[in-house]
Amino acid sequence: MHEEQAPAWVVDPGRPSVARMYDYYLGGKDNFAADREAAEKIISILPNAREVARTNRAFLVRAVRHLARSGIRQFLDIGTGLPTQENVHQVAQAVAPESRVVYVDNDPIVLVHARALLADNPRSIVIDGDMRKPESILGHPGVRTHLDFTRPVALIMLAVLHFVTDDAEAAHVVGAFRKPLVPGSHLVVSHITRGDLDEDAVRRGRDVYTATTAGGIVPRTAAQVLGFLDGLHVLEPGVVPLHRWRPDTVEPEWNGVPGGDILGGVGLVT
Repeated sequence: MHEEQAPAWVVDPGRPSVARMYDYYLGGKDNFAADREAAEKIISILPNAREVARTNRAFLVRAVRHLARSGIRQFLDIGTGLPTQENVHQVAQAVAPESRVVYVDNDPIVLVHARALLADNPRSIVIDGDMRKPESILGHPGVRTHLDFTRPVALIMLAVLHFVTDDAEAAHVVGAFRKPLVPGSHLVVSHITRGDLDEDAVRRGRDVYTATTAGGIVPRTAAQVLGFLDGLHVLEPGVVPLHRWRPDTVEPEWNGVPGGDILGGVGLVT
């Protein structure tokens, strides 16, 4: 792999991982019994959890394709999760083979799988990093070597900021990542909202995620999600339910299924 030697990780299969839970929602097989049990608890609270995950993934594909077609050639994906179909580098490089991608995650299994996937793709790398320490990611030798921050970069933060439960910390994380972005760069964000969930359901969902490697979760309002894009030119149609962001395929309409929702949007640095 195109990075420093991997550390000797210890994977605790008894503690749920949000990356492996997400893999389970998407129908993947890279998960343990504890991940499946925790994910099923969330599904019991949020029956459309699988649809939320799939819709988030579809938004990623559309957003990356749009940005690549718009001329973006550098992508920084924070909290990438386990590789599945149509990952960022595959979507971007299908449009422009010269596109460069840095994936960031701190889940050991994610890193192992991503390194294997990218072994023969010198324009795409993965690094071990914690989004709560943005300065360490931005200063990482792999990031600084692979990406040129004097040119536009697409910063991707999909379904990760709700794991930063303190609002001030979440704002700091986004602000720090945005700081080096030059005009022409973009920020792509998605975030869960409480949707139709009542306070008890939100509490039970929070309890499940508190026991995971993420340590907690918090839904935010559309106004709060829009706040992460404050000062940017927000592309049409704005911060919306993800299946409404420039749809080009038939995507799940939830038809009154009770549960939460996921919002997102794309902002341009001007």
